[in-house]
Amino acid sequence: MGDWDFTSVGLVLIGSSITAAGTIMAALLLGITINMAPYLLFTTAVLIVMSAIMIVVSTPKSPPPI
Repeated sequence: MGDWDFTSVGLVLIGSSITAAGTIMAALLLGITINMAPYLLFTTAVLIVMSAIMIVVSTPKSPPPI
């Protein structure tokens, strides 16, 4: 597996956040009442944005074309 850099952590975080949000939405569609659902969905949205920023910032920049 090797070293964990910001890109790897961001990819794991974004994948797990999308999975968690999908699970919460599926439970709501099935009619299960979750009192904390809006806060959990907001938290997953914030985590998705933060991990996307981590991926963009940590991706090596290529030199401009000549």
